[in-house]
Amino acid sequence: MDPRPIGVFDSGVGGLTVCKAMKDIMPGEHIIYFGDTGRFPYGTRSIETIIRYSREITEYLKSRDVKMIVIACNTSSAAALDVLRRENDIPVLGVIDAGARAACKKAEMAPHGDLIGVIATRATVKSESYVKAVHSISPRIKVLQRHATIFVSLTEEGWIDEEVTRLAAKKYIQDIFDEGVRVLVLGCTHFPLLKKAIKDVYPDIELVDSGIEVAWEAQRILAEKSLENSGGDGGIELYTSDITDSMERLKELFFGNNGTKISKLIIDSRI
Repeated sequence: MDPRPIGVFDSGVGGLTVCKAMKDIMPGEHIIYFGDTGRFPYGTRSIETIIRYSREITEYLKSRDVKMIVIACNTSSAAALDVLRRENDIPVLGVIDAGARAACKKAEMAPHGDLIGVIATRATVKSESYVKAVHSISPRIKVLQRHATIFVSLTEEGWIDEEVTRLAAKKYIQDIFDEGVRVLVLGCTHFPLLKKAIKDVYPDIELVDSGIEVAWEAQRILAEKSLENSGGDGGIELYTSDITDSMERLKELFFGNNGTKISKLIIDSRI
């Protein structure tokens, strides 16, 4: 038993989807979450800036004596995961590898088993991190990527089940659907909030939620390293560099009115 908390961070509110999955799978774990809404979005930042932001947040989480860090941000996972793993002696997980593994498994049962689609931010698409992760598992699989940056803004606005969201889904996904994609990775932790809208337009597509997959991976690694805290009901601390309406809304959606509050925390004021 290890009662130390797990640190989770994201560029904005999307990482709350990962927190929700982790609490569902590991209710005994205490989670400290930081959403960097004051410097959101990361997807338009340079790789160097994303790494700097990720280091700053990691240092804060380590100051809270976390036993594991989960990067609940595809953009940060793509840019900073390897750096953070080299620089830290606790497990550091990213959503990309977990999502790629799940996608490859689902592709084996899909009509076009040699084809996977990915929608993500521009930075994640440009990094080709999902392409590399999929090919490390199965080189024969072709990966078709599309950036879907407007999806991030739609979730931040709370437009998760609107006609404009379904129109955006059609704009981003139609061409890869026409090419045969039936397994689609939601390559940004904001995107699982849009599952219903996407499935309304493309009911035949199998969606891969990388946040859920990394939550299962976290549970496995904690068990392997005897770091789990399976007893009781762990709490959750929510911090953000700018308290937004969307953060409050999603907190209520995922965790209800259980007394959990969002606290403002400025880790570094540089932009």
